[in-house]
Amino acid sequence: MSVTNDLTTDQRVKKVCESLNALDYDILLIGRILPDSIKLNRPYKCKRIKLFFNKGFLFYAEYNLRLFFLLLFSKVDIFHANDLDTLLPNYLAARIRRKPIVYDSHEYFTGVPEIQNKTLVKNVWLTIERWIFPKLKYIFTVNQSIAQLYKEEYNKDLRILRNIPHKLQFKELKSKSELNIPEDKDIIITQGAGINIDRGIEEAVEAMQYLEDVCLMIIGNGDVIPKLKKRVLELKLENSIIFRGRMPYHEMMQYTQHAQLGLTLDKNTNINYRFSLPNKLFDYIHAGIPILATKVIEIEKIINKYKIGLFIDNHEPKHIAQQIRLALNNKKLNTEWKSNINLAADELHWGSEEKILKEVYNKIEG
Repeated sequence: MSVTNDLTTDQRVKKVCESLNALDYDILLIGRILPDSIKLNRPYKCKRIKLFFNKGFLFYAEYNLRLFFLLLFSKVDIFHANDLDTLLPNYLAARIRRKPIVYDSHEYFTGVPEIQNKTLVKNVWLTIERWIFPKLKYIFTVNQSIAQLYKEEYNKDLRILRNIPHKLQFKELKSKSELNIPEDKDIIITQGAGINIDRGIEEAVEAMQYLEDVCLMIIGNGDVIPKLKKRVLELKLENSIIFRGRMPYHEMMQYTQHAQLGLTLDKNTNINYRFSLPNKLFDYIHAGIPILATKVIEIEKIINKYKIGLFIDNHEPKHIAQQIRLALNNKKLNTEWKSNINLAADELHWGSEEKILKEVYNKIEG
């Protein structure tokens, strides 16, 4: 099992490894080590590669080359590649060793906004995908919209494995004071490893100018965090916005449990965001909190099906503030949402979702 991240906060890969480990597979999970990587304690083997380069072309070239030789000489029976940036070394090693390969596409990789203005980079990834993808037999992705895109491009049927969490259980729930959260304000939250441009967080920060007795918690990391912190200082919103860096999942969910509203405000500016189904949506459900979201296809499906939140019509900060106020102050809506969220959490959990994973691995075993 291989990824390009440092394994710390990748809950999808962690859940897949745990499920396969429970089926008596001997897992070797491969990622990379970073200066701020948190120590791992997993019931399966993990190997994190220390690289000379940690970004850009040289990072991908070095990691893919080193991953290829590691896979080529590892004692394994199945290669499991996560996302396009690990597919090439996995495919080559699998071909040489005549072993099966599983491909898990966590997103529509060639549609990510970071490469849309980098023609050469995008063409390299497209070339790799177009060469390998038609030859693959076992492929997962995260939702129906992305599966349909790949179906149209490659005439391949993908299995859908949504990134849904386990049912949430805490031995002990920390208090607001223990977490250093204001006790006299309503808490709203956004979280994740990709707090980047066009996620709507810049506008959420601006919206806080128009809200009293509300605190926005931003948990995680991403490209826009430095810009957001600067803007908070300019607007003198230090008492209304709290930043917390990335942290282990169960620690993060301690904060989420204290929120009254979860935000997922991705803009429909690129194909990947248009069809996104972010982890945080399900985290909010399992924390028992309603959701304020943009009307992107997969998110809208979930919220409308279970009736567990409301939407923004645009990203004007005043409009976002208005919708936050409506969500926090409408007691009738909140009562309905809370009841519906419990029903959603009972259906949307990894115990049900992992059946798809088991079915595919049973086919591999023959």
